[in-house]
Amino acid sequence: MTTTLAFDVYGTLIDPFGISQRLQSIAGDKTPAFAQLWRDKQIEYLFRRGLGRDYRPFSVCTSQALDYTAMQLQVELSVVVKQELLAQYRELPAYEEVAESLHGLKDAGYRNFAFSNGEPDELAYLLAHAGLDAALDGIVSVHDVQSFKPDPAVYKHFLKETGAAQEDTWLVSGNPFDVIGAHTAGWRTAWVKRSPAAVFDPWDIEPDAIVADTSELVSVVV
Repeated sequence: MTTTLAFDVYGTLIDPFGISQRLQSIAGDKTPAFAQLWRDKQIEYLFRRGLGRDYRPFSVCTSQALDYTAMQLQVELSVVVKQELLAQYRELPAYEEVAESLHGLKDAGYRNFAFSNGEPDELAYLLAHAGLDAALDGIVSVHDVQSFKPDPAVYKHFLKETGAAQEDTWLVSGNPFDVIGAHTAGWRTAWVKRSPAAVFDPWDIEPDAIVADTSELVSVVV
């Protein structure tokens, strides 16, 4: 059966820190801390809402994480500036090698799907803006499940939506929590370790493959 690749979006295909240039004029020398805390808090809010069965869409979690970050770092955000930042978050760039990698995998016969905590319409706009839509066979969002990765239900949802067989499906993600979730669901996994300093959670679970970026996938995913 054809191998199906489920690509996480934020932190795997799309660079969530691509917002940093715009943040520079707002947060100044606090920009690195601001960008990191915004991302960390965003993920935390997804986890908390998933565990608490208090679902709110990814965009809401992102907006609330932005509010928290501004308050925590004492960076004043006007309503206009906040809306500008959230609008730019919908137009984040893809990592440099991603488009070529996805097209190469598609040409090699793999089925490529985006698989994300984001909402369907937001993901469609983001991926089209980044020029990745033509290299994808589809987009699967957790939105229909009203939960977030790494809830086991979302991995079952992906298989149902794509008709993929569990044993022929790979999760490709730069986020260790996602890799662990997919491994627990019985998938094969590839961790995209974009930074040499990145650490994988010591949970006695290892990815099936570790790559520095998506260009290496074609040599490890079988």
